[in-house]
Amino acid sequence: MLALLLLQWAFWLGKGGVLEWRELRGREQDFMARNLQMAQQNQSLAAEVSDLQTGNAAMEELARSRLGLIRPGETFYQLISADK
Repeated sequence: MLALLLLQWAFWLGKGGVLEWRELRGREQDFMARNLQMAQQNQSLAAEVSDLQTGNAAMEELARSRLGLIRPGETFYQLISADK
């Protein structure tokens, strides 16, 4: 009877037991989700790099959105929310 209890304890709570296996499985799924997220981010960045290397339209879009590029003859309008 004691041997059976020891075997059960080792199976459920011991090193390499079910509880440790469940914890490792959860960590594996966390790593897989993070890996997928990073792969999607890498794909997006690769597409942006490709766009920047192949044409001026992407560079102009980035300059407009990030640096506030305004071409000669264009008028800049800034909308301010009245919620402040």
